[in-house]
Amino acid sequence: MITKNNEQIQIRIDTKTKREAKKILDSLGIDMSSAIKLFFRQIINARNLPFELRGENGLTLRNAELLRESTLSAQNSTKTFDSGAALLIDALKD
Repeated sequence: MITKNNEQIQIRIDTKTKREAKKILDSLGIDMSSAIKLFFRQIINARNLPFELRGENGLTLRNAELLRESTLSAQNSTKTFDSGAALLIDALKD
């Protein structure tokens, strides 16, 4: 006789998130339990989260930091340009 060593996980999630995820999973033909098992397998395979984390603006966390740094650099710059073309020429030098 084969015995399975299964563990149980309980999570709490808001109704809207559960409903929206279930709708998508149903359209894919996957139940929630199977989706979570797939997610865990991908964590193991990647030895990390199997996706890039993104903020509300859609940027990855690293790209958001680069944008913040670039914005601060531009604000602190003393460079001025007479035209958009001059700005592009300067930008392409780097």
